Parts: sequence; C-alpha cells; structure tokens
Amino acid sequence: MQKWFLLMALVFLFTGTAFAAVNINTASQAELESLQGIGPAKAKAIIEHREKSGTFASVDDLAKVSGIGQGTIKQLRDVITVEGEKATEAPAKQE
Repeated sequence: MQKWFLLMALVFLFTGTAFAAVNINTASQAELESLQGIGPAKAKAIIEHREKSGTFASVDDLAKVSGIGQGTIKQLRDVITVEGEKATEAPAKQE
C-alpha cells in the first residue's frame, strides 16, 4: 500500500511540473529549448531579444523575435507565459 501511495505521489509531482508554463521573460536557454519547436538557435534569439529590448509584455510579442512566427506562437500559447514578471523597457544604452 505504501508503494502504491508513493507511486501516485510521484506521478502527481511530475505531472504538475510537466504542465507548468514556461515564462519567456525568465526562462533559461534549456527551459526554452524544452518547448516544442524551439531549438538552440530560437532559444538564443529569444534570450538576446529579451536582453536587448526588455521583457515581453504579452505572448504575442514573441513574434518580434526573428524566426518565430504566428504558427509557433499558436503552438506554444498554452505552455508559455509572461506572468509573474512586470514588463520592462530595454536597458538604457551606455555612451
């Protein structure tokens, strides 16, 4: 009985983390690459865009990243978020 309970607890634990949305404003390269359709090049482009232009205000802002179109956004919409982070402006350029 204890083994069954432990097994069920582990299933719920891993299921919960498997369905957690990836915050594109804070995600690491590896987290972004875990998304279907996002490989190393697109993950790097997302991070570079975020560093250059500031955080994404909405999921649709992902279209501003070179190589990411509406089809990719539609595919990812249910598994990505910008929540939990306040959108910021691009860092000021130092002269």
